[in-house]
Amino acid sequence: MARVIVLGAGMVGRAMALDLARRHDVTSCDRSEAALVQLGREAAAQKIARAPAGRVLDAGDAKEVGAAVKGFDLAVTAVPGFLGFATLKAVIEAGVPVADISFFPEDALQLDALARAKGVCAITDVGVAPGLDNLIFGAHDREWKIGFFECLVGGLPSEPRWPWRYTAPFSPVDVVEEYLRPARLMEGGRVVTKPALSEPEFVDFPGVGTLEAFNTDGLRSLLSTMAHVPEMREKTLRWPGHRELALALRESGFLSETPIASRDADGEPVQIVPREATSRMLFEQWRLRPGEGEFTAMRVTVRGSDKATGAAREAVWHLCDRGDAATGTSSMARTTGYTCTAAAELILSGFFRQPGVHPAEKVGAVPGALEKVLAHLAERSVRIERTAS
Repeated sequence: MARVIVLGAGMVGRAMALDLARRHDVTSCDRSEAALVQLGREAAAQKIARAPAGRVLDAGDAKEVGAAVKGFDLAVTAVPGFLGFATLKAVIEAGVPVADISFFPEDALQLDALARAKGVCAITDVGVAPGLDNLIFGAHDREWKIGFFECLVGGLPSEPRWPWRYTAPFSPVDVVEEYLRPARLMEGGRVVTKPALSEPEFVDFPGVGTLEAFNTDGLRSLLSTMAHVPEMREKTLRWPGHRELALALRESGFLSETPIASRDADGEPVQIVPREATSRMLFEQWRLRPGEGEFTAMRVTVRGSDKATGAAREAVWHLCDRGDAATGTSSMARTTGYTCTAAAELILSGFFRQPGVHPAEKVGAVPGALEKVLAHLAERSVRIERTAS
């Protein structure tokens, strides 16, 4: 039994803490006491014998984070994207191995030299996407000369409720970031940048129906670690209609970070940041309601040729996971969180413990790693099916 600290007790953070607590001594940290109270309720409902301990912690304070993780065998970071890079750096500086799902804009590989110097193994971007798709990519890259990679992924409500036809499986702040951050793709062996929400297309998913896919900045580390692959793209999936509303918000200035002058209820002048105000309103409108169904859909396509024989190869991986009604765990928490806890177990078991910062594709390139992760997910009824030619 290892000592594990989970930084962040949001929806995904709680799912990871509860999963790890079945095998390890877990401490869960969050700045919100309400989130920790909810974690306790969920632990009791799931009858976890050794419930995670709760601790109030401000992840925005790097010194506090560094002090908190000292003495633990592993840290799992699940904080909002704007805190992610600094939090990861603080954990590495403290000398603690880490599995990270924080979707931050910075390049995690900037911390590779620090991690090596500290002797710390850090597996980054190890959720469902980025994460599981990267593991799959890395495993194929070991055996194939890959020419094309595509990932289509999204977390969605089972019934597209008006007007947004969407519920946020994680912080709306991070969702909005996806709609703002320019999307980087690989085309013809060159990195090209396109606006987020661009190049929409309709895609049919068996058992789901027609969804809309559009460009988002999901390739991240793949642009450098897989720079030899000439065609790569990642697109986000939504119910048709949502993209137009998101595009209207962005183009109308509702997601701007430039303050505008206004007045409060007393008539006093104030400055309002449109993006902050919009995110607060969307938090309620995008909240998953009690009993509301949701699912996570992903399709990963890899094409290339066998390195040994030269034969043309293609693999298409399909995931469609629905929330666990018995525990109330959402599909996004399951697919993202359990992929991360699988990576945590790779570190804790000693299977993968190389010092440095390792994007998930580098872990997937290790023989047996993908199989271990898929087995971990299958034990939790998260299954991804592969078709190949």
